[in-house]
Amino acid sequence: MTTTATKEPSPQEFDVRRNDSLGLRLQHLLHGNPTLGPLAVLIVAIIAFSIANQRFFSAANLSLVLAQVTVIAVLALGQTLIILTAGIDLSVGAVAVFSSILMASFATKIGVPGLLALILGLICGTAMGALNGFLVTRIKLPPFIVTLGTLSIFFSLNAVVSNSETIRGSDMPGIMTWTGTTIPIGGFRLTYGSIIMLLLFAFFFYALGSTAWGKHVYATGDDIESARLAGIRTNRVLFSVYTVAGLLYAVGAWILIGRLASASPNVGVDYNLDSITAVVLGGTSLFGGRGGVLGTLIGALIVGVFRNGLQLAGVEVVWQGFAIGLLVLVAVSLDQWIRKVKT
Repeated sequence: MTTTATKEPSPQEFDVRRNDSLGLRLQHLLHGNPTLGPLAVLIVAIIAFSIANQRFFSAANLSLVLAQVTVIAVLALGQTLIILTAGIDLSVGAVAVFSSILMASFATKIGVPGLLALILGLICGTAMGALNGFLVTRIKLPPFIVTLGTLSIFFSLNAVVSNSETIRGSDMPGIMTWTGTTIPIGGFRLTYGSIIMLLLFAFFFYALGSTAWGKHVYATGDDIESARLAGIRTNRVLFSVYTVAGLLYAVGAWILIGRLASASPNVGVDYNLDSITAVVLGGTSLFGGRGGVLGTLIGALIVGVFRNGLQLAGVEVVWQGFAIGLLVLVAVSLDQWIRKVKT
């Protein structure tokens, strides 16, 4: 009787197996905790920029960073809901800017009381989101095509309504610019707009993680056909997501008015890219079904920290964009690698 001896791995093979094991464990860890990677990037960036420039970690500068990312974070929150369903929204900036112009115009040109003008602006933003949802769910057009079309429509209407003129905050009722009011906390200055932003993220963190609606959003984005066969009304879920996103963009418009102390038709060109960047950097997959709003908040902070830190370091704007673009490519590549995890 002969026996076959088990071949011992060579030192080189052992190293390869050990490295594979570490890689797989990291892959599983990031797959189960999508926000872990973005959080690590944010912490490392804060430490690095604080060492490079002492002004970075000052209360005044951190207040500025938070105020700068507040509008983008709220817009990215709506974008996150849509990307979780495997869609995308290219009309983010157009809806937000048009909503801000409508709010200001209702109050200053028509003479509607401030609170009513604000409510009408929020309703208009919600209606624009609902239009996107209707075209996606009823006409069955791809989200990319739908929002590309409404992007042009809303920006054109925006120019018509505003006559390409900026409406000053001093001409508006106080409630329109209230979101830009700051609350001093030591050396830190927190705006009401930032407080609204944090409350919205807390609400949707709960809604996505602890309600049937949130679970249906993830299921629809992960596999829409399986979700439909499981009894989920996927069209209703998609329509609700686009409608809620429109409302969030309108809230972002209100915060934008407070931030700029005016309503201008000439802003918002970069909001589409910035909102998608925050979502991707936050670990939400562009293919839907994976990620969350906490990661998006971290992603928006990453963008703000990098831009502020590079600005303090004297880096030109064009190279700031280069660095952010590089981060996006790394994030998408990492997402592709994580999605290949074997469960």
